[in-house]
Amino acid sequence: MAGDQDRDRRDDEHTSCADVRDTYDRIATHFASTREYAWPEVEAFVERHATDCGTAGVGLDLGCGNCRHAELLAADLESVVGLDVSRGLLETGRERALERDFDVALVQGDAASLPLGDDTVDIAIYVATLHHLPTRRARRDSLDELARVLASDGRALVSAWSTAHDRFDETDGFDTTVEWTLPGGETVDRFYHIYAPDEFETDLAESALSVLESEVSSGNCYATVAGTESTP
Repeated sequence: MAGDQDRDRRDDEHTSCADVRDTYDRIATHFASTREYAWPEVEAFVERHATDCGTAGVGLDLGCGNCRHAELLAADLESVVGLDVSRGLLETGRERALERDFDVALVQGDAASLPLGDDTVDIAIYVATLHHLPTRRARRDSLDELARVLASDGRALVSAWSTAHDRFDETDGFDTTVEWTLPGGETVDRFYHIYAPDEFETDLAESALSVLESEVSSGNCYATVAGTESTP
């Protein structure tokens, strides 16, 4: 009986992840067109940390979308991997890389089970993606996976939407959907887990990551993190 319950739970998680993938495949082109520029917080993080590992470093844009942040990493690092669950978004990333002449290895994959080796990533960007993972188990697994792939002196920036955003009245973390409106007026629901700031800190603290800095900015929780064996 317990085995059946575990299998049912895994099937439910797989279905939910597939729903997230299908949603972003559906809206990929229009969504990517509204994500032209890197976030200032990401620019500041890359400027601070990318030069520390030298040009031989490896970057990871986890939940890369149209690769706007992979482009930043590619300016300083020898190789960059862009990973996303959505094949449609990866296609927009491929088009951006061709148009802007930067190199990125695109991989379709699950943030909770990264197809990357241990200790292989020097700099990682994991922003605006964690909150789309449909279960706490998947979110926690993804943080542990990030810790696994980070090099001993690697650094990552993690972010998620939070209850500190002025559009929310809640103070505890909660699941919700946020509509995306396509040209022509069709709306598509996107899953979000809205983190309470203390919940975000707890999930990070209970993961295999080491938290170096954290803040709330523009309604998002941010944390600069390192792998388990790293020291500030």
